[in-house]
Amino acid sequence: MNQSNLRHTDIQIPELSLGAMSLDFKDKKLASTILDQALELGINYIDTADMYDKGENEKLIGEITKKNRSAWTIASKVGNKWRADGSGWDWAPSKSYILGAVEMSLRNLQTDYIDNYQLHGGTIDDPFDEIVEAFELLKEQGKIKAYGISSIRPNVFLKYAEDTNISSNLMQYSLLDRRPEEYLNRLNEAQVAVFVRGALAQGLLIDKPVKKYLEFTAAEVKAAQDGVNALAKELAVPALAIALKYPLLQEAVKSVVVGIRTEVQFSELKEAIPAMEKLGPADYERLLNLLPTIRYTDHRQ
Repeated sequence: MNQSNLRHTDIQIPELSLGAMSLDFKDKKLASTILDQALELGINYIDTADMYDKGENEKLIGEITKKNRSAWTIASKVGNKWRADGSGWDWAPSKSYILGAVEMSLRNLQTDYIDNYQLHGGTIDDPFDEIVEAFELLKEQGKIKAYGISSIRPNVFLKYAEDTNISSNLMQYSLLDRRPEEYLNRLNEAQVAVFVRGALAQGLLIDKPVKKYLEFTAAEVKAAQDGVNALAKELAVPALAIALKYPLLQEAVKSVVVGIRTEVQFSELKEAIPAMEKLGPADYERLLNLLPTIRYTDHRQ
């Protein structure tokens, strides 16, 4: 599997990463099987967050990866603080909160460092300098190797990309959500690795029942789904491979984060990986003409 280097680090990123949020923290045996199989395929980057399952997701990853921690690149996220009564969370992007939250994440993950620590969201009104100070301090202390952001707000992720030493941005991007394309060149010029979530558009690009998505009607989504499936049949590749490969055609995109919950889903992924190598830009030309281009309407720079 192709790999890229994460800016400011010696971390190698595989083209496909594992999204831990999909794992069932109540079924450690199944989660462990999925992680072991992923590692065999070269998928050694796993993304979690302190808010997933109120910390239980991090604990699950920590328990499974402690036996071979050095084989894994672990990413987590910070900024969303659960309320004491568990009724929800509040945005807490302060330096003091980040410095405290990382200690809990390190304990949950049973490790003394996090490879990539990401701000889990962000607004243009956040205490920018304070946040950056927190991440830089954690790097100096060796508690994190790199830091990034998880944002679909252009005025936020571009500020971090161009005014800080962030290494990555995790953002939603797919054939059904091409809004990031307006900004990918700027992220690439800033040497910020783009990690992609939502490449399957909630499964709408492969086999889920069609529905309205973003600005697209159900009929438009159906046209896209039919187009993907027709191309898959013509090229004799899984529709999953077509959906996963599209973001990787962009130079800025270094990895697509995939959520796997069952062994069947993992088997489908394993089948799709070699098929992805057969796909190139020309294969997508008619798919790109099926839907109008949309752009971010809010939080523009």
